[in-house]
Order: sequence, then structure tokens, then C-alpha cells
Amino acid sequence: MHTDDAPTDDALTSGVSDLGVPADVVGRAVRLLLLVGDHPHGITLSELARESGVPVSTSHRLVNTLCREGLVEFEPAGKRYRPGLRLFQLGQQAGRAYGFAGTALPVMQRVTRQTEEATLMSILDGTRHLYVHYVDGPLTVGVRSEPGRHGPLHCTSMGKVLMAFAPDAVRDDLLDRVDLTPHGPNSITDRDQLREAVRLAAERGYATADEEHHPGLRAVAVPILRPGGDVFAALSTAAPAFRRTLDDLVAMVPLLRSAATELGARLPSR
Repeated sequence: MHTDDAPTDDALTSGVSDLGVPADVVGRAVRLLLLVGDHPHGITLSELARESGVPVSTSHRLVNTLCREGLVEFEPAGKRYRPGLRLFQLGQQAGRAYGFAGTALPVMQRVTRQTEEATLMSILDGTRHLYVHYVDGPLTVGVRSEPGRHGPLHCTSMGKVLMAFAPDAVRDDLLDRVDLTPHGPNSITDRDQLREAVRLAAERGYATADEEHHPGLRAVAVPILRPGGDVFAALSTAAPAFRRTLDDLVAMVPLLRSAATELGARLPSR
């Protein structure tokens, strides 16, 4: 089903969008925009072309069009392209539409006041999870996060929870396909071990990560479920390993569950 404003499948298959622009051009422009977004400190034209597979001349033409629309900015000194203010504006609007700021922020701030540790939220995005919101802890040494960044599923507490509470077909597919590259000293690199960790997360209603994503970092996460039981996001508390044991973090699960229940009822439907 599609709206009158969305390209039809026939239009995309024929290589022309409803805007009268070849679909391949639209796809290449989007690919370049996503790459710029993945490099907030800037990326050169040659790097854009190499990473996207789009010829340099075409990349130059398309990225300059994105610059004219304010989605990308060009930094003459370093000859690098970086996300533009229009892209930031769109991101803020999307965040408000999903409730990540106005609705989620006060709840997450309350959790952080009680735990004195960072509170994070992520959603499933393909075979990774996407950090969508973050509240910093008050202590000098803590966990930092960047909303808009992706994280791995297999070695994070939120990733395990998102897989555990995904629909059966989605979970099974992820367990077969998710990348098992080690990121920390205790990263899961065995697929059977991952399946067991996800099974335990579904059984317990929470997941932990003990120096699996980063050395010296521990975390616990619970799912944010819709009233109908569908998973919407994951909510996590993360802390330095020298300050919090896994038992300390598991003791925070009731607090996280209470916050997740509130968020599941209040966040707008996606």
C-alpha cells in the first residue's frame, strides 16, 4: 500500500521516480548523504566516491546538490563534506515525531537521577541498533554515547534485548546473519552462544553486557514494549566496570522496567 506522495513500485522498477528523476540517481544521492552522516567530522570527495562506489564526477555533482539544499556543508579549509544544518533540523523533527526528546527525556532523566549512571535508548535498525537518545550521568567518569550512531547487536545489552523481543522470523534471521566481530574482551563470537544469550534475555526480560562492546564497560537493558506486546525500543543503564558489578546493574532492572512500561504507553506509534 502506498500514498499518492510515495513512489510506486512500478515507478522504481522502471528506473524513474515520481519526481521525474532516475531512481538510480536518487539512490546514489541518498547513499552519499548517509555516508556524510556517518562521518560527522567530515569526509573528502575521494573518500565519498570510494566508499559509495559512485564515480568521483557523479559524487561531486550530487553532493554539491545536497550542499545547495543545506543537507550537507562543504568545509573549504579541509576540503571535507559534513552534515548540514538542514539535516540536523530534519533529525530533530524526526526525534520529536517519535517522542525521543519530549516524551522520553524526562523519564530517562529520572532514571539517571536514581542510578547516577548514563541512560540510553536504541531501536532496531536492520542488523544493528541505532542510538536514539542518551542522558549523561552526573559522575565525573561515565559512559558517553552519540545519538544517531549505530551499535552492534551481539555484544550490547540493548542489541540482545532487541533481538530477544523481536518477532520470531526477525529474531531467527538476525541470529543467522548478525555480524559477530569482536569489539571487547568478552564479545560473543560463537553463534550458538549468542542464541543462548538471546534466549536467556527473552526468559529473564533483560540482558547484560560485561565488557563485550568496550573494555571496562558494563550495561543492562530491558525492552520497551507497546501495550500489545510489540517491541519498540530498548532502554539501558551503562556504567564503568570499576564502579558497577553486574549484580549492581541487575539490581536496577526493576527501575528500568518501570520506566520502560511508562515509555511504552506514552511514546507515539511509529
